[in-house]
Amino acid sequence: MTQQIPQSKHYPQHIDLEPVLHTAGSVRLPGSKSISNRTLLLAALSEGATTIHDLLASDDTMVMLGALRSLGIGWDEVDERTVVVHGQGGVLPNHEADLFMGNAGTAIRPLTAALSVIGGDYTLHGVSRMHERPIGDLVDALNEVGAQIEYTGEQGFPPLRIRRGHIHADRMAVRGNVSSQFLTALLMSAPLMAKTHAVTIDVVGELISKPYIEITLNLMRRFGVTVEQNGWASFTVQPGQRYQSPGTIHVEGDASSASYFLAAGAIAGGPVRVEGVGENSIQGDVRFADALERMGAIVTRGENWIEARSNGVLKAIDADFNHIPDAAMTIAVAALYADGTSTLRNIASWRVKETDRLAAMATELRKVGAEVEEGPDYIRITPPEQLKPATIDTYDDHRMAMCFSLASLDGKARRGNAMRINDPKCVAKTFPDYFEAFASIARNELF
Repeated sequence: MTQQIPQSKHYPQHIDLEPVLHTAGSVRLPGSKSISNRTLLLAALSEGATTIHDLLASDDTMVMLGALRSLGIGWDEVDERTVVVHGQGGVLPNHEADLFMGNAGTAIRPLTAALSVIGGDYTLHGVSRMHERPIGDLVDALNEVGAQIEYTGEQGFPPLRIRRGHIHADRMAVRGNVSSQFLTALLMSAPLMAKTHAVTIDVVGELISKPYIEITLNLMRRFGVTVEQNGWASFTVQPGQRYQSPGTIHVEGDASSASYFLAAGAIAGGPVRVEGVGENSIQGDVRFADALERMGAIVTRGENWIEARSNGVLKAIDADFNHIPDAAMTIAVAALYADGTSTLRNIASWRVKETDRLAAMATELRKVGAEVEEGPDYIRITPPEQLKPATIDTYDDHRMAMCFSLASLDGKARRGNAMRINDPKCVAKTFPDYFEAFASIARNELF
């Protein structure tokens, strides 16, 4: 892919957002990050060429594409949203590589598993925050069945050195309560291990973010591998299955990115429609729309679109958001426009994302005037009568920047205010054109 969208945009040090009186319009979503990076790796591991349409162009996918090229997997750009990946059937032409993974968890975790099974001499490293994001549960699960993965820095965290091991897996175990990406990584590499015998992966403890595992299982089926499932406790891959290219595959629009625009419609009038994801999406984050409905918004859905509009002041919400932790961040900011105190529960995974999102969200919500209680796995938000103008720090976290753009919304609640968003370039991780898209639905007339 020759385009360099995240690198070529000229980002200012900050963006100033004036109060927005009304939102309306439609936004074509970028491709899903979760689907894009899973699809790229599965295409690389498959036999045959795979044409991927609507691929997300962002920092995280550029990291994965760069890693594949370093590993000897060829790919060609057809146009700015279409790539053809030339799969090698589970073989990597380059047995040595130094791979820079940025801060892309959806890239480093599955690649760690795949490389440890295929074998070679590889180093994986990233930005400083990546070296603070845990990977020990995945490494332990792999090393226990014969992989040879070493930490070259702090134990339990990247950077990693992967050498050729001797995988002898028939049963593996991994904790499920830190990141679902660990299980995704093992599932995607399981067919590479299950050549002569079945491989079963047991989940230890509670499995968080189950909808992301559903994405993984769905895409594996698209590439010809079926996983037998015992609830959420264990997963088995029978021997003899190989990834086969589906020929052509389309990436859904990103449901997490949809949340900002749907919330904008619910807060400031609407209707706002997102295109590229709909009622039959394989992404769990479409359930964000259900949470908006619980808060009183009017939501309609089609095959390839979702639309939200205001139905008056939002209602406060008290709910478990373990199933949609990324989109739940948008609920935290939408709670600024609710009629009382909202509580978001079971979101401990926020602490091991691109930043400690619980601490960051609490800090920035207080800047705009909210009363906030931050717990180990919950956040409780009481909105102010009027939001204060504020300078929002983004912690090199794309979702912090996108979420707090919503604090500029005014609408019927008359609460929004001017916001300065520092370091807006962080949105390049998943949505390089976010602020342009946000501006396209902003209106300065009342509705």
